[in-house]
Amino acid sequence: MTYRKLTSDERLALESNGCRCDNWDAVEVADPFCPAHYRNATFVGDIRLGTTGGTIMRNGNIPMSPGVYDAFLHNCVVGDDVLINRIGNFISGYTIGNRAVIENTACITMEGTSSFGNGVEVSVLNETGGREVPIYDCLSAHVAYIIAMYRHDKKLVNNLRAMIDRYVDSRRSDRGFIGNDVSVINTGTITNVYIGEATTINGAKSLRNGTVVSEAADPVYIGPNVMAKDFIMLAGAKVDEGAVLLHTFVGQATELTRLFSAHDSLFFANCACENGESAAIFAGPYTVTMHKSSLLIAGMFSFLNAGSGSNQSNHMYKLGPIHQGVVDRGSKTTSDSYVLWPAHIGAFSLVMGRHVSHPDTSRLPFSYLIETAGIPHLVPGVNLKSVGTIRDAMKWPKRDKRRTPNRLDFINFNLLSPYTVQKMMDGTELLSNIEATAGETSERYSYQGMEIKASALRKGRMYYGMAIDKFMGNSVLKRLEGDPIADEADMHRRLRTTTAAGGGEWFDLSGLIAPRTEIEALCNDIAEERIGSIQDVNNRMKALSDLYYEMEWTWVVENFSRWWGKEVSELTLDDVRAIAERWRNSVITLDKMLYDDARKEFSSVARIGFGLDAGNDNGRRRDFEQVRGEFERDPFVRMVLDHIESKTALYHDLISRLPE
Repeated sequence: MTYRKLTSDERLALESNGCRCDNWDAVEVADPFCPAHYRNATFVGDIRLGTTGGTIMRNGNIPMSPGVYDAFLHNCVVGDDVLINRIGNFISGYTIGNRAVIENTACITMEGTSSFGNGVEVSVLNETGGREVPIYDCLSAHVAYIIAMYRHDKKLVNNLRAMIDRYVDSRRSDRGFIGNDVSVINTGTITNVYIGEATTINGAKSLRNGTVVSEAADPVYIGPNVMAKDFIMLAGAKVDEGAVLLHTFVGQATELTRLFSAHDSLFFANCACENGESAAIFAGPYTVTMHKSSLLIAGMFSFLNAGSGSNQSNHMYKLGPIHQGVVDRGSKTTSDSYVLWPAHIGAFSLVMGRHVSHPDTSRLPFSYLIETAGIPHLVPGVNLKSVGTIRDAMKWPKRDKRRTPNRLDFINFNLLSPYTVQKMMDGTELLSNIEATAGETSERYSYQGMEIKASALRKGRMYYGMAIDKFMGNSVLKRLEGDPIADEADMHRRLRTTTAAGGGEWFDLSGLIAPRTEIEALCNDIAEERIGSIQDVNNRMKALSDLYYEMEWTWVVENFSRWWGKEVSELTLDDVRAIAERWRNSVITLDKMLYDDARKEFSSVARIGFGLDAGNDNGRRRDFEQVRGEFERDPFVRMVLDHIESKTALYHDLISRLPE
């Protein structure tokens, strides 16, 4: 944009409107310039003012001319059609984008040079230090995971942090920035904050040393009474209603509201936290806590649903708050549950009661961990037949609120994957070994201080078996879908792997599910400086996410003989028919278990409290149906029945395409 000096008439007009400046020669303006749009404004230092030809609609329907009114500006560049009105103290050292509205705000200022929250060290998991993650405005959950959890590889972590340091240096400036279409109203102080376009800040108390990565497609909202210091907020984030943040990263489409407080915590995509408190947590995608009495502390979570009163302890009053916990993806903690760290809870598990014996259920996913009279009871695999587990798996993709095209977290939503299926295979062997060691006639078994009933052990092994059959069979059917299969050679051609990657153990890097070999290759490239930038690291993560299904099939082929007793290359047409039959039976059996579990929500017990004045059971039933609907018409129940039909049709389709 081209700027010019003020004319003498323009200076006189500004002064007659109550504007003041010790050196009008330091004020430059764009054409056309309208002095009438500047009243009671004080200009100090180098000032550049854009045009003011448009109209600002305040509160959506109150028109006002852009300009500067009742404000003190120091060393500022103001874009076109900007409204600055009623600034209590001053705006200093900021470049302000087009169509911004800054009104009834105390102070916006730069204090020296800042990296705007980039490079702030967040002490996750261990409050005393040792797993610090430097935050920056394009940090992904997966990179943060490596920095926090790969401390055994010093060279890797040091080189990764060096990349981050270079990026942080590139963000350093002595000028603040407010982007196009930003609204800052009724706000207290903003110090050393970079504010991206389309951000709305309404009523915040204090923002200091941070970056708001907002964009028109996915704006950020910061609401009343929010206080944040040393922070990063990414696209689509919402921080509202008195939330208090210190040394905190807020990921894409994450919401922290209703007096929630957090310090030294990382929240990645689509987290939702209200009322409670967090300290030193690594909150992977979809970590949810909604209740005032809940505390998440020193833990690593993802896809977590924390019930009211969920608490953990990281301090055993010896060497300080040094203990940490890991809750693998998809788990739930019930109301008033408590876990004394260190502990490791397996994927898709439910925790109920108080647990002080440091449980480790990582080898037995989809389990219930229940405390009864001080004794921890483990029920393996039972969550595979829970309506809640399947409902969660269905709702997570639908609740992805990210609208930005630049998604940083590569989230795999699959309930069954090499990551969980390998654990169930190992868990099946573990349960058999426990049974063999203690004897098949035992009524109860002990595993790491937890009690497992004999019936629960055998049912858990059965649940795991059906889930593995479902996953492995579904993979085979997926490879064989489409055109009729000409002969056995054609079948083997379709069942070939398309990539060497995928064998061996798989990891969950806070949402990204990938083979250990590929993660180690990435880490080696970082350690040996074959990758030079954070963007290159993110690109490699995306490539792993994009290749997931091809790598998944490689894993299935490698593990096929372990489960089915035969290599994929040795399968006959009759073998495929048998696999399809076993797959269909497992799918239908699990679906029927889900159906029966859903029915419990419509039982006579569920109707307690309905039809208070109806006078009889029939009235209670009618009242229940008006509120909750009928069982057979429930959307989830219909989904289960439709799933049975569709999978049965898929089975018959495959059989019809196999040659005689």
